[in-house]
Amino acid sequence: MNKSLRYIALLAILPLFTTGMATDYFSDADAAKGAGVGTSKYGSSTGICGLQLCSEIPGGKAAWEAGQEKVIPVAPVEESDMGDSMKDDSMMEKTDMGDSMKDDSMMEKTDMGDSMKDDSMMEETEADLGTVLRLSRANVPATIPLHQGYYNGEDVYFIITDSSEPTHAEIITKNQGWKVELAPLLKNAPEEALSKTYMFTNGITGDGVHGFQGEVFTSTPAQADVYSALTSHVHVTWNDGATPRILDSDAMIMDAADNHEITLTPVNVVLNMPQIIWPDGQMMVKEDETLTDTTPYGGGQVLDIDTEEMTVTFIAHRGWGPDGRTIYYIVTDATPSDPAEMMGVVSSPTSASLIANSAAVDLYQFKNGLAGTGPLGFQPGIATGAPGDSNYSPMWRIFVIGWSDPANAQLLETVDDVNAYKEAGLIDIGIARPMDSDHIVNCPFIDPFQ
Repeated sequence: MNKSLRYIALLAILPLFTTGMATDYFSDADAAKGAGVGTSKYGSSTGICGLQLCSEIPGGKAAWEAGQEKVIPVAPVEESDMGDSMKDDSMMEKTDMGDSMKDDSMMEKTDMGDSMKDDSMMEETEADLGTVLRLSRANVPATIPLHQGYYNGEDVYFIITDSSEPTHAEIITKNQGWKVELAPLLKNAPEEALSKTYMFTNGITGDGVHGFQGEVFTSTPAQADVYSALTSHVHVTWNDGATPRILDSDAMIMDAADNHEITLTPVNVVLNMPQIIWPDGQMMVKEDETLTDTTPYGGGQVLDIDTEEMTVTFIAHRGWGPDGRTIYYIVTDATPSDPAEMMGVVSSPTSASLIANSAAVDLYQFKNGLAGTGPLGFQPGIATGAPGDSNYSPMWRIFVIGWSDPANAQLLETVDDVNAYKEAGLIDIGIARPMDSDHIVNCPFIDPFQ
């Protein structure tokens, strides 16, 4: 079975919309409430009139309802028809990238004059267009600098995407020429969600974070029960009179410390440092490197690994931030194991300890409604935090939204939209629990065009 379909099936057919499931960890209010910062143009106080406030429409809500075109129902996702919906390019519109990035609403518009001139295209009705939302550049390549470090005397290649404090974010951004996002919430991650990494502050000159030898890891994805992409840090400083040399394992570092050659200093910082290559393993590379707006979500998130140029190219997926801004994210690891395998990312069981921790933030995905380029085949998801927000984190709890009446689904773009439609009783929200397990995904938000 196609891996992307298996992942969709896991999220779609499990009892995600049971009220008690969401309230096991959160109150009903919290399950639907994000910490977004935008003010929506929707809201139950004025009535919900599609893409406008009722007050903006002549005649108000009654006039809107009288003239509303019924859209074709889009049923909840099923494994048997998911492939067709994602492959059907006739349902999707292509737009110019420049215009799409300037369009804050992000809803694509077509030139009907041109389409009417093209005899090869079937005429589409307004109702037809109302059932489909396609964002241009929904999947784009993102090339990220690789770093080289060590585990047990062997090479590890990794990326650095997020920092819990600004100093390391600024230093690493400058050194690697690629932006590290500030994610203050990571400082709240419990010890069981972290692995330990040694960073050198002097000694042998190299490409490490501080300009010296590469970092030393205490685990890799091969040690799944203890590995985490989130790393706590210990600074390694060579003492006066000691002769610096490459230390490439935890054991060598401990011996040098016992011999009083180095001083070890724990640092109150958490970095997101997903490993790409480790001894006897690496992240899955997608077989088909051709990206389209409908490229399947599963089967791998990496397009290329180049240890000569020291880069890795991920697929960056497009969605919405809490206030409707454009965001892109990559996927590096997840728990439990089946969703991780189906997406082609590292399995990281330690992330499950974040399910009720503030280091993780909510991300909404849709299981029915408007067909589109989201991971379940419907409209793209909405995050409750984005880079630059005080509540941004790359670690995400996945909540799934279902329309009570998919035939009347509307486009939601902000956290306020989600809250308003939840309050109006038009959508249900439940926490995703594939394999009946806590589900956390490491999805760093990035700028793929930097």
